[in-house]
Amino acid sequence: MGFKNPIDIAAIKSHLKTFLLLSHPRFSSLMVRGPRGLKQWHRTSHVDLDRHIIVVPNTITTASNFDHEAAVNAYLADFYTSSGLSADKPLWEFHLLMAHNCGVFRIHHALGDGASLMSLLSASFRGAEEEEKLPDLGSAGKKRNRVNGEKGWWVLLIGFVGMVWFTLIFAVEFALRLLWDCDRKTEISGGDGVELWPRKLATARFKLQDMKLVKKAVPNATINDVLVGVVSAGLSRYLDQRTPNGLPEGLRITGMAMVNLREQHRLQEQSDLMKSNSGLSWRNKFGTVLLPIYYQKSSGTDPLGYLKRAKVTMDRKKQSLEAFLSYKIGCILMTYLGAEIATWLLYRAVSNTNFVISNMLGPQEEIAVGGNPVTYLRVNTSSVPQALTMHMVSYAERADMQISVAKDIIPDPEFLAKCFEEALVDMKEAAH
Repeated sequence: MGFKNPIDIAAIKSHLKTFLLLSHPRFSSLMVRGPRGLKQWHRTSHVDLDRHIIVVPNTITTASNFDHEAAVNAYLADFYTSSGLSADKPLWEFHLLMAHNCGVFRIHHALGDGASLMSLLSASFRGAEEEEKLPDLGSAGKKRNRVNGEKGWWVLLIGFVGMVWFTLIFAVEFALRLLWDCDRKTEISGGDGVELWPRKLATARFKLQDMKLVKKAVPNATINDVLVGVVSAGLSRYLDQRTPNGLPEGLRITGMAMVNLREQHRLQEQSDLMKSNSGLSWRNKFGTVLLPIYYQKSSGTDPLGYLKRAKVTMDRKKQSLEAFLSYKIGCILMTYLGAEIATWLLYRAVSNTNFVISNMLGPQEEIAVGGNPVTYLRVNTSSVPQALTMHMVSYAERADMQISVAKDIIPDPEFLAKCFEEALVDMKEAAH
């Protein structure tokens, strides 16, 4: 998260002590091995903030045109090859980059998934305009298709048959991907062991208003459809430059998309439920779906064609139970086969795909930490074998997508980010 004003360390410490973050059990517990060798949470009596807040002093003496974004991304890239979080304290840290007015939460995925952590952080950091007001996370847009009585039983039957058919197809495809199936190698392909390679990061910046304009050009399209269309168009444009005339038209490139499976709650309700210890699930509760995109030569292609193809793919995914089944099967494997086998199987599936993508809904109003307004929010994940990961977060009418690449495979993530930005501009012009 970027800050508008210089960082006041004392104010941030005071803020963390008094808000929801430290009262959450996951942020004040150690992960230890129990008598049977299974890992479990052990609540600590005291959280020493001085061990969790890492202050990186200002050592910059360069000119005013210093590229702060590149410096922050370089700092983040070091996390990918550095040692993990220390197990003798709760599994989180807050790094304060004083020279760049930037704070970096480093959080173990065991504490929660993106949706739960975003809700928790947003509830902890109040709106910038009204200190006591919780920021609005907006609507996640998970609208279920409802069939009214006028359409009759045959609509329900067709919908049920479609759900069963697509679920069966995607389940078989996922099993094949788990065992041996993988795409043809391209200039963006990763694989086994790539999670240990050095990384580079870049940021693609979008205006949420532009994405909303583009989605109106295709009936019933969503922001997620637009994002998948932008990624498809951007990757095609990038591969055109890396391998001119080297790939066949329509080549499939398969990624993994993360899907939140929680019921949607308003942020105030989530905050109240957590305070009352009512058992609201804040842990990992997300499914994965295989997301195919197809290489198209950039020249002469209708920009909105990428969005139309993305919408067809996403509609079929939403009609199926693929995300739900992937989550349930993961739980069953963990329960009956143990964490090591379950992790190995998941690693196999992930290694046979080319990228990871997610879209997280952030606060729609500006938030503040210790009275300091936050100018941007971005998310990264580490320790995945794909050479390319993309995570978009919408915040206060902007949407930033963090792009992490294995730099020995994709040496120019800044150019890739530009390809994504230009793809959205082309779609916007076509929508007009």
